[in-house]
Amino acid sequence: MSSGGGGATPPPEEDRILGAFAGLAIGDAAGWPAARHRSLRLAPWSRRLHRELDAFAEERQVTTLPVPFALNQPVEPLALGPSDDAEWLAWTASTIHENRAEAFGRLAQREDLRARISVWSALDNLAAGLGPPASGHDNPHFFDDAAAVRAVAFGAAGMDPVADAEVTNSGDGVLGAVAVATAVGALVRGAPMRQAVDAAVAALPEDTAIGHAARTAVAVAREHGDPFSAVPALDAALLDHVYSYGVTAAETVPIALALADAAMSAAGSPGSASAPGSTGSAASGAAFGAAVSAAACLASVADSAPALTGALAGAYTGYEALPRAWREAARPLAGCCLPELAGTDLLDVARTLASGGPKRSGPAQDATAQDATRQGDGAQSGLRQNGSTQRGTA
Repeated sequence: MSSGGGGATPPPEEDRILGAFAGLAIGDAAGWPAARHRSLRLAPWSRRLHRELDAFAEERQVTTLPVPFALNQPVEPLALGPSDDAEWLAWTASTIHENRAEAFGRLAQREDLRARISVWSALDNLAAGLGPPASGHDNPHFFDDAAAVRAVAFGAAGMDPVADAEVTNSGDGVLGAVAVATAVGALVRGAPMRQAVDAAVAALPEDTAIGHAARTAVAVAREHGDPFSAVPALDAALLDHVYSYGVTAAETVPIALALADAAMSAAGSPGSASAPGSTGSAASGAAFGAAVSAAACLASVADSAPALTGALAGAYTGYEALPRAWREAARPLAGCCLPELAGTDLLDVARTLASGGPKRSGPAQDATAQDATRQGDGAQSGLRQNGSTQRGTA
């Protein structure tokens, strides 16, 4: 099937699924927060020293900023590689056919996880007997992009992400997941980038913050023509520098859509809106790198915007088009958020999903969202009933 514009043939569907997973992991690794996340594998005292050095720099007006370090410890956790986003994607893909509230409910009983505030708040709600959609709505960070990251798996599998998203998010948080799944799903099945981006934007109501931001971001990026040129305008038009919430879905998802679209359009033939030459070519890899690098330049959203951008760009180019060195660096998971995933090969997880997904260990998910009330009832089995997981929400 032709991808349009340059007349290139997209890679097989499995290669595009691998590209989406590896692309997210590469973007995750490229953002500066990845080293902070991965440093959680090190001894707590090393992070305490990091904080003390940061305070010293503040007090003495020193401009040399401390970075994560390993002192008399193994340095492997600080090697370039993916962190939180890739691990939560892997967990989602591995549980994708289970009832989502039940899958999350098992996590509510654990003490060894690291997650976004929206996820911790949802786990508290589930443990207290409050199932979705209330677990995502009665949530101080309902608006973040935790569900949007997980939605890459649902888009790759051709499944609706809403039942999953409503466990941890509401409003823009759920809409962000819908947009990501829409775009990834279209790209994996061979759609041109611009068509996939337009479909994702169309899924976002205009009278929502994320809908307005997505239309603004795409227009800004298309006006500037390439992702790096669009960075200052995107920063000015979208980013909120008042609050510290750099994982707001209304910012990260529109930026990812805009930069992936701009990169692939800029790399295509003159007038092309879709194809950067033949898939797997140097042009495809360069376009992928341009998109992810531009997202990483937006420091305040570098925790997930590069990962989401990489997922979209990788789903379009396919795995074989991605830079070889980055592909290898992005495969092994560190276990910094979900310790049991340490050493897991993300490509193995992606291949399992591409072949039909893991064996069902819980109620099957349909391609459409399940009825919220029925999910809420099912969520209660196996959940802890003591009313609290003793987690903070701030």
